[in-house]
Amino acid sequence: MSEIIGEKAEKLRSVPTCKVQGTCAAGSRRGYVCLCLAAVAVILLAAPALADDTGSRYMAGSPELSAHIAGTNQFSPGDDLNVPIAIENSGTNQFKIVKSTIIDPGDLSNTAKQLTVSLGAADAPLLVKSDPQLVGDLGASSSVTATFHITINQDAPAGTYNLPVSLNYTYLYAANQYGTDTLSYTYKTVNQNVTVPIEIKSDVQITVMSVNTQDLNVGNEGYVTLSLRNTGYEDGRNAVMMIQQPAQSPLSPTEGSFFIGDFPVGAVANCTFRLMVSDDAQQKTYPLDVLVNYKNSDGVYVNSASETIGVPVGGKIQFIVTPVTATMSPGAKSVITVTFRNTGSATAYNAQARISAVDPFTSNDDTAFLGTMAPGDIRQASYEVALDSGATVKEYGLDSEVMYRDSLDNEITSDPLKVNVQVVPSRTIVNVLGLPGLLGLIVVIGILASLGYFVYSRRVRNQ
Repeated sequence: MSEIIGEKAEKLRSVPTCKVQGTCAAGSRRGYVCLCLAAVAVILLAAPALADDTGSRYMAGSPELSAHIAGTNQFSPGDDLNVPIAIENSGTNQFKIVKSTIIDPGDLSNTAKQLTVSLGAADAPLLVKSDPQLVGDLGASSSVTATFHITINQDAPAGTYNLPVSLNYTYLYAANQYGTDTLSYTYKTVNQNVTVPIEIKSDVQITVMSVNTQDLNVGNEGYVTLSLRNTGYEDGRNAVMMIQQPAQSPLSPTEGSFFIGDFPVGAVANCTFRLMVSDDAQQKTYPLDVLVNYKNSDGVYVNSASETIGVPVGGKIQFIVTPVTATMSPGAKSVITVTFRNTGSATAYNAQARISAVDPFTSNDDTAFLGTMAPGDIRQASYEVALDSGATVKEYGLDSEVMYRDSLDNEITSDPLKVNVQVVPSRTIVNVLGLPGLLGLIVVIGILASLGYFVYSRRVRNQ
């Protein structure tokens, strides 16, 4: 500005002086005219300099970007989460040119334009599931956050890892002015790589070595024994092994925790749990979640990541009945014998078979003891049943069921079983011989009676 004003003053000195005859004495008419003309010349020459701040340009500036994780950078093996990466621009402009003939550029040289952020894994034991993100323009003294979805490996070793962050952007490198109304922009593309540190904490990790079941069948309660190893990087104290029911699984723990105490790295623990299998399950393998609660090196109780295992479930204890061959007549009393077979895959203990005698049947002895029935065993049960005299001749179905105890002494009732009983007409002589047979029998009796009378008569006359 001082150089421009000095240039204007030099021009002012070269302006011709007033061509007025006589001296320009102060207070004289001629002196007043000379002073006015000189003042006008100074104003005209100085006016452009006074308006120089209407155009300006910053030079020798560029973006200065850095990155860090917003929030905690400590994670645990198995974590699946979103990580916010904050990018800051601390760039400055070192020089500013101000001149009336300068056109203001639309961009500043320290603005990172069209900034794209990418996150990599490098040698860290994790997976980055997000694509590079376009976060837009980032001006000086500003920050922006890009969020990335990552998954830490379940068996990730503890330690500190540096994740590479790639920053791709352009900035105004130069702005050349042509004339008083034209600017030519030159942009420069930058690929900047920075790193952000993360810490994977030491953790107890469990690996299930073996799974063994005992009497675990559909509709029954049984046991599952697990052998587990600490394959993590921290010793667990006051450890308690636990099992949990996953969604939609028919396995529900009835005793779902097992105290194992100290659980150092590499140690193996054998834990037995009690499970109930729902009645609508099938004979197949179902999922079960396993985890350990322990005190870590900071003295805080935490849960390990859960591991899902498969638990085989045996078939349901089932029974079938052999069709009843005995028949009954209205008004009669009879003993019905029913054969029961255990077609399931587990043993039924202290089994009892019960029959439901409903109208027109009655019974004072509707329960029979079958005893312990292993898979494939057969037992017979007999019931004394009376039939009402007004019963309709047809086939009836009587309900029966088997009540038994499983290996854990839980009382269970089988599905209903149908016992079919055929009711037939009462055995009368007409029903046995039929009408023609009855008539024949009457004729035979008549003939025999006549012969007897004839013999008797002759004996009487002979006497």
